[in-house]
Amino acid sequence: MANKIADLRTSSDDQLQQQLAELKREQFNLRFQAATNQLEKPSRVREVRRTIARIRTLQSQRTRVGQGA
Repeated sequence: MANKIADLRTSSDDQLQQQLAELKREQFNLRFQAATNQLEKPSRVREVRRTIARIRTLQSQRTRVGQGA
């Protein structure tokens, strides 16, 4: 897990935004698969949700630092 966070911290804002968009697309697809009982790895839903939260947290931290708050 520490590796994932370190990788996210070294990513640029544009890379984070792109990753976030990809994860949100994947999250939508996973929800759709779950609704139709075709989900192969239920644990992936949790993993994607938490990674989205990590990216959003990092983005908010960066904006707070940029504002000087």
